[in-house]
Amino acid sequence: MKKTLILFILAGTLYSCTKLGENPSAFIVKEQFFKTQADAVAAVTAVYGALINDPGEQPMYGREINFLTDMTTDDLSAGPSAINPNVRALSSITYTSTDDRLQVMWRQFYTGISRANVAIDNIPAIQIDTVVKNRLVRESKFLRALFYFDLVRLWGDVPLVLHDPTSTALNSLKTNRSPAAAVYQQIISDLKDAESLPATYSGANIGRATGGAAKTLLLKVYLTQKDWPNAIATAQQIINGPYGYGLFANYADVFNKATKNGKEHIFSAQFESNGGLGNSSTLMGAAFAGFGSNVPADIPADSSVYKQFSDNDTRKAVTFYQSLVNPSTGVTKVFPSFYFGKYVDRSVLLTSGQSSINFPILRYADVLLMYAEALNEAQGPVSDAYNSINQVRNRANTGNLVPGLSQADFRDSLYAERRREFVQEAQRWFDLARTGRLVQAVSKVATKTNISAKNYLFPIPQSEISLNPQLTQNEGY
Repeated sequence: MKKTLILFILAGTLYSCTKLGENPSAFIVKEQFFKTQADAVAAVTAVYGALINDPGEQPMYGREINFLTDMTTDDLSAGPSAINPNVRALSSITYTSTDDRLQVMWRQFYTGISRANVAIDNIPAIQIDTVVKNRLVRESKFLRALFYFDLVRLWGDVPLVLHDPTSTALNSLKTNRSPAAAVYQQIISDLKDAESLPATYSGANIGRATGGAAKTLLLKVYLTQKDWPNAIATAQQIINGPYGYGLFANYADVFNKATKNGKEHIFSAQFESNGGLGNSSTLMGAAFAGFGSNVPADIPADSSVYKQFSDNDTRKAVTFYQSLVNPSTGVTKVFPSFYFGKYVDRSVLLTSGQSSINFPILRYADVLLMYAEALNEAQGPVSDAYNSINQVRNRANTGNLVPGLSQADFRDSLYAERRREFVQEAQRWFDLARTGRLVQAVSKVATKTNISAKNYLFPIPQSEISLNPQLTQNEGY
């Protein structure tokens, strides 16, 4: 199958870069690798590269994942300038198993998994510092867990490949789909290994996966599985741990180049402009290409997402904009509607797609809201649940949540808070799907009434099934 071929090709080549935001251009044959510590670092950096770079396509985090997790929800729709019919099919919930965005996303995840497997299998044999060796393997396990977590949530049962495919018989890679429970078991195992990663980094290592990132992703796994006791315990370990996490006083700093990898950023996809890899998520809000366009590729699904925000909510002006200053002329352009603004890098407005704003995959506000949710589900709206959600609300200038709520009312308030907090951060579809509200919420959008129960999973790409008959299709496709 195509995935198998891709795994073999990528297992035989590794990027020759060591900085997480570097644009990998030169390639080194695998046999030349795994001799020195620099080789091991470069191999793991190539795993990080899967998050931000896919030659010929847009990046996994920074564009592609939003097609599946935001475009298919009540938050985003395809704007008139989104001309790819496959993107428009996702927006209208008319996509099929031949949708090319599904194929790209599937391939990108398995590309990352392949690179992680290469590193995990080969780095232990290198004669280098043991501490560094163990750290690099654990970073690779964290990333493999992240890729599989996205895969299993989007597609359910998926092939579970855990070794360098160049050391595995070809036929063994044409595998059937492993049960989701087995995939989750592997994710948890990888993350528990990664929990012992360093709490912080310095210098060029800033941005790599930490022990706190592993615990936070594990918390999200437990929340998805409705394992409330483990979610509560893990959240407490993060909050009380040695990581130094906290909320920025200013919500805008979450998306500010000057405060990259700050105290709220637990793990982010690292983007750079001016020769690096730019965050194409800016295109989701780009009503300014050369300041000649009035409608970006992605627009709000309807006014409901905008109406979620009160006027005093400081997140509103960060999440949306309706005017921009042309950096070349100093003239302010007012647009006919509001558009998404989190990834709009105002220093490179005339070269859209070169935003150097990082994509926050895991951040501390999510820890607080996940902790509040787990507490409420297990114990009702106890004081710690209120304290956690109120930290997020007070940073947004919306005040404390009304006291004395029932468990159901607290749950609804928390879901609404998550929607306001994480617009455009690849969270909405996952939240709606795991809480069973996907059809109810999305069907309220006039252009998305095709949604049904089958859409709780995406179809396995038909190209994969054609190449590997052992793969079965999800129900309804």
